Amino acid sequence: MLKKTLAALCATTALLSAGAALADKPGAGWIPIEKAIETAKTKAGYVEVYSAEADDKGYWEVKGRKSDGTVYEARIDGASGNILRDQKD
Repeated sequence: MLKKTLAALCATTALLSAGAALADKPGAGWIPIEKAIETAKTKAGYVEVYSAEADDKGYWEVKGRKSDGTVYEARIDGASGNILRDQKD
């Protein structure tokens, strides 16, 4: 029983660490994450940003709340900083 528990624990740890290693990273020439967050606030009307992360498809994915209290998700072009999409999450 102890061997099965230990094996499950090791497998879980390996899977979790692999996920972190495979996380998307900003490409060369991308705007900084701070600029993406600022764009979400000033151009898309976000009053609070919960998360911002790079996507391997060339954009920043920003999640946050607008003044109406609704949570939205914006895609901001990694190179130009233009808003590609802004919709309810």
